[in-house]
Amino acid sequence: MTKFDLHLHTNNSDGSDTTEQLIDKVMQKGINIFAITDHDTVQGIIETENKIPENIKFIKGVELTCKTNGIKCHILGYNINPYDAKLTELIKKGKTLRKQKLETRIKYLKEEWNINLTQEELNWLYSRKSVVKTHIANILVNRGLSDDNVSAMKKYLDGCKTGDTRFDGTEAIQVIKHAGGIPVWAHPLGGEGEKHLSEKEFLPKLKIMIEAGIQGLECYYSRYSLAEAEFLLNCAKENNLIITGGSDYHGTNKTVQLGALNTEGIYIDYSQITTF
Repeated sequence: MTKFDLHLHTNNSDGSDTTEQLIDKVMQKGINIFAITDHDTVQGIIETENKIPENIKFIKGVELTCKTNGIKCHILGYNINPYDAKLTELIKKGKTLRKQKLETRIKYLKEEWNINLTQEELNWLYSRKSVVKTHIANILVNRGLSDDNVSAMKKYLDGCKTGDTRFDGTEAIQVIKHAGGIPVWAHPLGGEGEKHLSEKEFLPKLKIMIEAGIQGLECYYSRYSLAEAEFLLNCAKENNLIITGGSDYHGTNKTVQLGALNTEGIYIDYSQITTF
């Protein structure tokens, strides 16, 4: 039996674990195959590629924050070359977009909530390789303004309009392919804290994503029931799409458990997905 988890985050984006800590946890869990898919950065996979024990398979990945013909989505890229020139340029562009979003949120906290971040807090935020609102939320939790980062984001940041700072999905898919990778639609029914799409809502979006060049679906996911996974599996098979699965583990920044591939806690063997 081969255990896997193809959707993991490190502190290079919005996870809490260093790459070394994540590798240790992967080994402790008995996971044989894993992928690091940090948001809009490849620094984590560059740090990891020469640290993998011989008995573990490491898949180089990334998770790009996109908007595809009006659909807000995250696109996973697997087996990418992290040094690809077009990918490097896109990530550089993404860092600029995230900085713009960060500055909008800092201004919003000050103007709407009278919360002024200290210079130390600002320095820490600007030092992140891929800064997201979870980082701001963690500061608010540390200040005692909220019990957890999910509540902090909902209370203090949901009203903040940051504008369109996502990658164009079609461009992101093309860049992933140029980098030798496979583009996969991450948590296609909805991610953490989002209302899951119904079958009727999902199918037209799937058609758009396929037209944009998506090659796979993340069918097994920590927040999806086995019934939802079965629906996605059928969609993938009907459209000749690659089948993947991952927990979306973020360490202490989410309650997701490493290796979790459904809400029922049922074991899924690597043979149930499309192998890389």
